Amino acid sequence: MAAPTLLLLGSLAMLFAFAFASDPSSLQDFCVADPMSPVTVNGFPCKDPWEAKGEDFFFSGFHLAGNTSNAVGSRVTPVNVEQIPGLNTLGISLARIDYAPGGINPPHTHPRASEILTVLDGQLEVGFVTSNPDNDHIVKILNKGDVYVFPIGLIHYQRNFGSSNAVAIAALNSQNPGVITIANAVFGANPEINSDILAKAFQLDKNVIAFAQSKF
Repeated sequence: MAAPTLLLLGSLAMLFAFAFASDPSSLQDFCVADPMSPVTVNGFPCKDPWEAKGEDFFFSGFHLAGNTSNAVGSRVTPVNVEQIPGLNTLGISLARIDYAPGGINPPHTHPRASEILTVLDGQLEVGFVTSNPDNDHIVKILNKGDVYVFPIGLIHYQRNFGSSNAVAIAALNSQNPGVITIANAVFGANPEINSDILAKAFQLDKNVIAFAQSKF
């Protein structure tokens, strides 16, 4: 009896782990987000379903290239619950990413979602780093039509590896996956993180840390 019981408990644990790996499942047809509601919940409250309209489930402009004239040479166009209120409680979102030649989507994490990336045009170098203590750097060159997965919470990035513009579509298993860009969070915190802490963490001179903070 002990072995079957342990097997059953192990299977249930795996099921629960999977169930809580992304946003909770909806218990109704839809729950259009009501950003004007005074009620604060983990997400958005629902507006009256009788007031739902086609525009609540719609976004236009994904065919338009993003402006990559910035320091990192990329532009992310998100389509999450902020852009489509009807995504509320559905547990999915998208993003279009445009890259200039040599442009990067800097190292970042999504605290609430795994990501699956599809290259629509161009060539990308992509990678992610596993958690401590190994910190393995897993990297791959992608071409048009290739698909790559970034596990939830891990630091990852993309770089345009070609000589022309590149475009990719990212799908994420959260209506609001969040994004933490590592450099911005560490060197651009408001109020800033004490330079003594960062100097020890990065094993760098405080003047180097101060210079990095000045960039953000």
